[in-house]
Amino acid sequence: MARMSAEERRESVIRAAMHEFARGGYYGTSTEAIARRVGVSQPYLFRLFPNKQAMFLAAAERCLHDTREVFAAAAEGLQGEQATQAMANAYTRLIAEDPDKLQMQLQMYVTVAAAEAAGDHELGELVRKGWMELWDTVHVPLGADVGETTTFMAYGMLINTLVAMGFPPDHRVWEGLYPEARVKGRLEK
Repeated sequence: MARMSAEERRESVIRAAMHEFARGGYYGTSTEAIARRVGVSQPYLFRLFPNKQAMFLAAAERCLHDTREVFAAAAEGLQGEQATQAMANAYTRLIAEDPDKLQMQLQMYVTVAAAEAAGDHELGELVRKGWMELWDTVHVPLGADVGETTTFMAYGMLINTLVAMGFPPDHRVWEGLYPEARVKGRLEK
């Protein structure tokens, strides 16, 4: 079996960190749990990342990047309502198939709020920058219309909340929310 390069090992740490932070949050996740998931020692982990915050930042950045990629791929060549439906369906599939993505997003928001309250703005700056890149990714396919983009992102945050609370796809609370994404996006693969 070939040995992993430092970059491959770093990548495996980012994936493991996203999984662990998604489940336990920043404050409830130990670097020991991340190291165990990757199969390395904690000292090796700290050769790849200087500290726990750097691991969280890398996981947050990856989560936002992956979500942007999903939106961009879904909207490629589409505009307006077609882009809206394609992105909504793709995002709904993403969070249904990879719940860590949604959980990591939610953990990012909680961690940013706690860090900001404590006077630490580094994490907030990164997450806000990544979120604005998400905004920009959907803004153009939606006709660069601020109202459409705001509505799309607001629906997305509502979807995040409803999924996190465990509402099943056929629950009445979903009525009126991008009807195609509500059922079709979750069931299509």
